[in-house]
Amino acid sequence: MQKLGLCVTGSFCTLKSMLTALDGVLEEGYDVTPIFSFNVASLDTRFFKQAEFERIIEQKTGKRPIKSIVEAEPLGTSRGLDIMLVAPCTGNTLAKLANGITDTPVTMAVKAHLRNNRPVVLCVASNDSLAANARNIGRLLNVKNVYFVPFGQDAPDKKPNSLVADFGQIVPTLRAALEGKQYQPVLF
Repeated sequence: MQKLGLCVTGSFCTLKSMLTALDGVLEEGYDVTPIFSFNVASLDTRFFKQAEFERIIEQKTGKRPIKSIVEAEPLGTSRGLDIMLVAPCTGNTLAKLANGITDTPVTMAVKAHLRNNRPVVLCVASNDSLAANARNIGRLLNVKNVYFVPFGQDAPDKKPNSLVADFGQIVPTLRAALEGKQYQPVLF
């Protein structure tokens, strides 16, 4: 059974898509350890109440989410995760990962995982992906052991700089990343 770290960041409008994708990940047989960003761990939004979302994640995975940097740091070594998935991955998280900033449980978990040459899969969901974050996506596309769930524009007429990954492609992207390959096509 593959051990997967599921890092959840604050693209709150995509959390329902993530929960559906999580069902597919669990059906695939992954043992999932949830890791929340500070915002996911603390904010109520129009999409979810924090306590309700956390309860759903605990029910699905059977594990309490990691919500602190101190809890996330040992993930690279002592917990022995095989792969890390950041879904959704906000523009803020993309920028931090691309620039080596480690100030949240998610960025710490990813850093700890990458330092051991293990694969990290990013599931982008950001309104500024084709603007301020375009350079960060470009940078991360060239980082060893970082892979992307295929993504495209979700509403180009209303949000021309927005990109969202196809959450339905998470499982095949995980499979490919575990083989050291980028699932194709990256752009749709």
